[in-house]
Amino acid sequence: MSAKRAPMAPPDLPGFTYVDLLGSGGFADVYLYEQQLPKRRVAVKVLLTDRMSSGSVEEFTAEANVMAMLSTHPAIVTIYQAGVARDGRPYLVMEYCPKPNLQVRYRREPFSIAESLRVGVQVAAAVETAHRAGVLHRDIKPANILVTEYNRPALTDFGIASTTGAAAESAGLSIPWSPPESFADVPRSDPRSDVYALGATVYTLLAGHSPFEVAGQRNNAAELIHRIETMPLPPLGRADVPATLQRALDRAMAKPSADRYESALAFARALQTVQIELSHSVTAIDILDDHVPEDVEQDEDDGLTRVRGVVSINPETNPAAGLTRPSAQTAPSGRAGAFAPTAPPATGTVPSGFVPAGSDPAEFETVLRGAPAPHTTDPWAMAATDAVDQTVIRAPGFVAEAPPAPVEAGDSGAAPRRRTGLWIGIGVAAFVVVAVIVGVSLPGMLAGTPERTPVTEESSRPQDPVAAVVPEPENVVGTPAEGGVRFTWTNPDPQEGDRYLYGVVTLAEPEPSLEPITDTEIVVPANPGGQTCIDVVLVRDAGRSSDAVRGCTP
Repeated sequence: MSAKRAPMAPPDLPGFTYVDLLGSGGFADVYLYEQQLPKRRVAVKVLLTDRMSSGSVEEFTAEANVMAMLSTHPAIVTIYQAGVARDGRPYLVMEYCPKPNLQVRYRREPFSIAESLRVGVQVAAAVETAHRAGVLHRDIKPANILVTEYNRPALTDFGIASTTGAAAESAGLSIPWSPPESFADVPRSDPRSDVYALGATVYTLLAGHSPFEVAGQRNNAAELIHRIETMPLPPLGRADVPATLQRALDRAMAKPSADRYESALAFARALQTVQIELSHSVTAIDILDDHVPEDVEQDEDDGLTRVRGVVSINPETNPAAGLTRPSAQTAPSGRAGAFAPTAPPATGTVPSGFVPAGSDPAEFETVLRGAPAPHTTDPWAMAATDAVDQTVIRAPGFVAEAPPAPVEAGDSGAAPRRRTGLWIGIGVAAFVVVAVIVGVSLPGMLAGTPERTPVTEESSRPQDPVAAVVPEPENVVGTPAEGGVRFTWTNPDPQEGDRYLYGVVTLAEPEPSLEPITDTEIVVPANPGGQTCIDVVLVRDAGRSSDAVRGCTP
C-alpha cells in the first residue's frame, strides 16, 4: 500500500492490542495487532470512515465473505474474524504475513526460474479454487501475493472480486497486469481474465518489471493500455528461460481471451510441465472444491493435483467457524468448472485389467502411479521415471473366486468320470511338496545331487554399509567475481557420473530449491544485503545423494 496520506488512529478492538502500522491505502489502513486469546500477531484491515458509503461497505463485506469462504486454501491469506469497531469502522482480522510481498522482492531482483514456477503453480491453484467457488479475483498482481512465515505465497485483496457471472468494471484494476478486455468500451471479465493476470504476474517475477513496461520510455497509464491492447508480449530475454515457459506465458497472455488457457488449472499444469522438463521438483496443485465431500480427497495426475472439499469459516462468528455457503451442501454438481462428488477410494484389489462378469466397469477405480526410484532426490532419476505408469484396478471388498463348472441339462445320466487321473495328480503334488520341504529340487533328484558351492572368506564377509554413503562436498567457498559470486567446491571421492545440485540461500528461501549442475563451480548473483550463501549436494548413481553443505562468502 502507498503512504500518500496520514493513517487514521487504530481502532480499539476488544481482545486485541495495537502494535504498529503496516500500511495505508486509498480505502483502508492495515495495522499489526496482537490477539490476546489465542495469543498471536494478526493483521487488521480497517475501512476509512471518510470513504464509507453504502457501496464501499458492501464491497468490504463481500471481501470478508469471499476470503472467509476460501481462506482454508494454503495459498490464500487466512481470515480469522470480521466485525465493526466501536467507532463504526468495519474491519477484517487476517493472517499476518511478515515477509516482503512479491512486488517488493521482484523490484530488488528477478526471481529464479524454480521459484517463479513454484509460486505460479501455487497461486494458480488458489485462483482455480476461487473460480470453482464462483469468484473472480480481478486484481492478481505481485503486490497482492504475500509470503507467509512458512515461505508460502498467499493471495489476498479480494476487494474487487466478483462472481463469475457478474459484469466487470475497469475501476480499481491494476493496469500493468490487466487483460485487454478490461479496457474495452464495455469492460468484461471471466476466468480467462484471471489467467491473463496470472501469466502477467509470473512474467513480472522473471523479468523484474511488468510485461509492457519499457525501460527508458514513458510508462504512464495511457501508454501501458495501448501496449497491452496492441503490442505482442516481449520475450523475457533470459538465457535460462526455456522456450516452453515462454510459450506458456504467450498463451496465458494472448490478446483474444479464447486463445488463452481455458482455466487456471490448465495454466498450472503447463508450468508443471516446464518443471518436469527442467528436472525441478514438481509443485502439487491444491484445489478446494465445495462440490467434493469434505472427507474425500481426489488425486489427479499421479498426485500432482489434489482436490479436496471446501471448509470455510463464517466471518460473523467469534471465534470464526462453520460453513458459510449452502451451496457447499446443496449446489448441483453439474455447475461448470466443478467436479462431481466421488466415492471414497476403494480398498479391495483385483488383478490389473480384470473386471468381473456382470459388474459395472464404472465401479472400478484406475489409479496411475509413477515409478521413481525409492528414496531418491535425483532430478535425473525422477525425470527418467516420470513416464512409467502402473494401472491398478480396485473394487471395494471384491474377492475373485472361480465359479463352479456349469452342469448342462441332460448330464445327470452320464457315466461318472474316472478318478484315476485325480489320484495320480495328488500323488505327484505330494511328491513335489516333500521335495521342496527337504530343499531338493525335482531335477536334482532325477539328475543327481549338485555340488555345493564352497563358502569362502570373501563370500561370507559382511558388506560394509558405510561404503554406500555418498560423501559431502568439501571446501564450499565463495569469492567475488564478474556477475556476482563464484562458488567452488571439491569432491572428496570423485567417481564416474558424479553430479551436483545447488541452490541460492535467501532470507525468503532459507531452504532453497535445488538445480542440477555437472561442474564444481557456479556463479550466482551477489546478495546486496550481506553474505551470499548456497547449498551444494553431491549426487551419485542410482539417485544416492549426500547431505547438503552450505557455503557463504566471508
